[in-house]
Amino acid sequence: MKYNNEHECDCNKEHVHHHEGTCKCNHEHEQEESCGCDEESNEGHHEMSKYDEALSKYNTDLKDDVVAANTARIIRECVDKNNTLEVKKFLLNCIDLTTLKPTDSEISVMKFTQHVNDFVNAYPELKNVAAICVYPNMAEIVNDTLEADDVKIACVSGGFPSSQTFIEVKVAETAMALHSGADEIDIVIPVGKFMVGDYEGMCDEIEELKEVCGEHHLKVILETGALATASNIKKASILAMYSGADFIKTSTGKEKPAATPEAALVMCQAIKEYFLETGRKVGFKPAGGINCVHDALVYYTIVKEVLGEEWLNNGLFRLGTSRLANMLLSEILGSETKFF
Repeated sequence: MKYNNEHECDCNKEHVHHHEGTCKCNHEHEQEESCGCDEESNEGHHEMSKYDEALSKYNTDLKDDVVAANTARIIRECVDKNNTLEVKKFLLNCIDLTTLKPTDSEISVMKFTQHVNDFVNAYPELKNVAAICVYPNMAEIVNDTLEADDVKIACVSGGFPSSQTFIEVKVAETAMALHSGADEIDIVIPVGKFMVGDYEGMCDEIEELKEVCGEHHLKVILETGALATASNIKKASILAMYSGADFIKTSTGKEKPAATPEAALVMCQAIKEYFLETGRKVGFKPAGGINCVHDALVYYTIVKEVLGEEWLNNGLFRLGTSRLANMLLSEILGSETKFF
């Protein structure tokens, strides 16, 4: 915008105006010598939300084909060297042994838990699974049955798997799970809110549920298959961590696709960048669609290559699966085993 002739500035410099319409010449102008913009205007100017500000610190403009190529390179160059007995033993100790079936009953969950107890005497040279993951109404059964040391009780909560219910219900369900003996809570982000840009609504829910959890770990499921793009996965990862997630997790296993190596790469890169920005370590949990030992080795490799050795412990790395435990155990023992 140019000044009118009657009130031309004498600084002889080209004038560039901010969004507010003010002059950048660093000269004070008397009110009658102001530019012809009449008064300061905020038209078309939107103040950045704290969520957009948080996202602005990271590169979220990702190209899916580039992510796919980088993921393929890591798998091609690095997975084979991690295909060792020691890595497989480690992976067994990272499993959240999961039963989330409509047919689950108190009797079936009790038997499921008893297998974990029996593992201690059956394989004393091996470390047990990291946790047993069940629906909230089964937490008390696991708590009453579980005898094995160093095995956590994890519960899905917050309207799992769709997250489509009232926040009051999510809070109550989470509190009841913890009261019944859960050590860890796995929730799903309200994907619909994220997809329409309601970051405040999404983050408020995570913050409220983390407040309920207190010192208990909160794992936040992004449902990466529904997010569809690498950019969305990166944004959801950052926002979940910003809101208090102790872990970020790929999937519920109820949507297709579930966990993918590409999603894992983006999430691990987000965790690394968030750590460098804040100093806070957030864990990573792939879940859903882990169908074989090779799949687990791929996720292990991505964590190792992106996050490094510091994340290779079951306090920061978990695998959500029900079938993998027997597969790993079979390869560790050298013969087919159906223990769990």
